[in-house]
Amino acid sequence: MRDEEKRVGVVGLGLIGIALARRLMGAGFQVYGYDIDAKRNAILKEIGGHPCGSLREVGERCEVIFVAVLTTEQVESVVGDGAPMGLTNRHVVISVSTADPNRIATLAGRLQGPRFLEFPISGNSDQIILGNGVGMAGGERSAMEAVAPMLDAVVKQRHYLGAVGAAGRAKLAVNLVGGLNRAVLAEGLAFAESMGLDLPAFLEVLKNSAAYNRAMDTRGEKMIKSDFAPHGKVHQSRKDFRLMQEAALRSGQQLPLATVYLELIESCIAHGESDLDNSAVFKELRRRRGSAAQRRAKGKGRRRQGARDRRQAPFGGTPGRK
Repeated sequence: MRDEEKRVGVVGLGLIGIALARRLMGAGFQVYGYDIDAKRNAILKEIGGHPCGSLREVGERCEVIFVAVLTTEQVESVVGDGAPMGLTNRHVVISVSTADPNRIATLAGRLQGPRFLEFPISGNSDQIILGNGVGMAGGERSAMEAVAPMLDAVVKQRHYLGAVGAAGRAKLAVNLVGGLNRAVLAEGLAFAESMGLDLPAFLEVLKNSAAYNRAMDTRGEKMIKSDFAPHGKVHQSRKDFRLMQEAALRSGQQLPLATVYLELIESCIAHGESDLDNSAVFKELRRRRGSAAQRRAKGKGRRRQGARDRRQAPFGGTPGRK
């Protein structure tokens, strides 16, 4: 392998970007990365990577570049026309961002020179570091095969889904199921706690029951220990679920459960929990225990007042009307 082939760029050094860097370095690649946050560049240096001073430097040093930014707009600004990395036909760009699949397909279609592969990964940063992420590829199959050694360094399982856009759509659907699994787990734990059950013991019951899902392994302990150090942040979940709603609107599919989950996440953010792990939805469901009791009390009060009003109303009349 040429020296150039051992160098891989990573743009965006958040939780996922650093996880990718660790996987790539563990497989023998030299990682050159860039983030607008100097603290994130420092983390890359601490783990043995090579922080770059600009996007242009990443493009000059690396022919294969992973893009791990948060939003669709950020992918477009990094990769689009006049991209600051100086992309040419020697480059392969791999976007792992969860983004608007239609806009990413449009972006790929107008690129002149570099090959583009979308490769969103199912799994939080810890799962990726452990090699348990699952990659979904969209783009030309030849582009995927050209960077197969890098993809296989990042994930143990990958699936080719077709043209650019297909993988992004699959990722939204996967994230919908994953988010709802977390919410169901959180609600089940909150319900068990409200009935006086011991949560560690109950979690073990859940893991061995017909209700098992993988969220119990990755988020169960975090919830019952109130350990919300982030592996996937609350505000990232909000971004993803808003993308799902937009995609569902285009396809004509209603997502009632996703709507409820997004409302829970919005409440977490309103309580200042934007940067916590998305398992913090458990905090919101705990908060609703008191709210439910209060609503019941208010409901009883309204029913009693309504009964008094009916007793005071003239026969056949309606209180408050003439």
